[in-house]
Amino acid sequence: MPRIKKLTAFEILDSRGRPTIWARCELGGGGVGEASVPSGASTGRAEALELRDGDPRRYRGLGCLKAVRNIQEIIADSLVGEELAEQQALDHALIALDGTPDKTRLGANATLAVSLSFARAAANASQQCLFEYLAAAIQNDTPHLPRPTINLFSGGKHAGGQVPIQDCLVVPVSARTIDEAMAMTFEVYQSAAELIAEKYGTRALTADEGGLAPPFPSVEAMFQDAVEAIRKAGLTPGEDVCIALDIASSQFFHNGRYFLDKEGINAKEMIQVLTGWQEKYPIVSIEDGLAEEDWEHWPQLRSAIGERCLVLGDDLLCTNPARIRKAIEARAANALLLKVNQIGTLTEAAEAFRLARSDGWAVTVSARSGETEDNWLADLAVGWSGDQIKVGSITQSERLAKYNRLLLIERQSGLTMRPMTGV
Repeated sequence: MPRIKKLTAFEILDSRGRPTIWARCELGGGGVGEASVPSGASTGRAEALELRDGDPRRYRGLGCLKAVRNIQEIIADSLVGEELAEQQALDHALIALDGTPDKTRLGANATLAVSLSFARAAANASQQCLFEYLAAAIQNDTPHLPRPTINLFSGGKHAGGQVPIQDCLVVPVSARTIDEAMAMTFEVYQSAAELIAEKYGTRALTADEGGLAPPFPSVEAMFQDAVEAIRKAGLTPGEDVCIALDIASSQFFHNGRYFLDKEGINAKEMIQVLTGWQEKYPIVSIEDGLAEEDWEHWPQLRSAIGERCLVLGDDLLCTNPARIRKAIEARAANALLLKVNQIGTLTEAAEAFRLARSDGWAVTVSARSGETEDNWLADLAVGWSGDQIKVGSITQSERLAKYNRLLLIERQSGLTMRPMTGV
């Protein structure tokens, strides 16, 4: 059994220049693992706590030195020298040590950094690729490559709110390999950059996750430009490339109304709007189409579009097993957006994954708006056989690190990619 020899951590900066955590785990007898954790901008209220220092004099209160100390003192004091049979044993020890339902004592950023660095160390000690170790941890005998859903246009919190919805993504549904998916998306992205230069007179300014962010006059203009960019790239919308949306409705939901414009609409009208978009455009996935606590109307949304489109829960579910169980019982969604930092350990995320699969849901493994150059997410998506992966656009090193890792896994492993769920 692996024994933890040493745990260290320090504060680094994410892709937005905000602090996050890097950790290193050394195992007795060999095996070293390092990992860094991401951070979100559009966050669900049910996410586990990302512990920040709160000192306005340093990084405007966003420092992570408390979480770093929790790793180097509380967690290290408890776990260094301990023998741990498997990943689950390590994660359960972290959960018990924190002792709160949402990681308010240690911080989910601290527990996840340790969970991930231990996984890397254990994989290295057993001379496995990380995706092989992660597959074995959930007893998955058939890992496969996820299909990328790639950010093309951004609005909402990721881009200054020029349109209320957060992201319009492209899904290369006819691509048979990651390599083919990247090449197709490159053509669409470059075509979109040329298109917005012609239409709006803007250069390719990008949002947090690398999506283009021109001054769209309306939400539907964003969709129309996406379809036009697909055609401009020589591809067929709905056959070669489809669209996925991250609505992030909680960001513009106030007092029971959805403010897509100044007037606002009620939930039933919002469902009608989403249904209309899905029927008009080649949309195969709608994430957070309703607000995170609008449980009454999520089942109606699934009923309206769930036979032909993924009804994907992010803020609704927060990778939280209790919320996923509630959504299964209510028939509120048919797909999970899995973000490991929303729950705080690999083992808890694996429970969320298994619950979603138990009801036949699709799973999209997702990065965050604040990312690092660490590429463990690609291995996770492969090892757990995620249907899709959502990393961001095909610009910026923190995004490309994950795509390049998928390309390497594809080349070295011979694994294949499933068809897009629901297409």
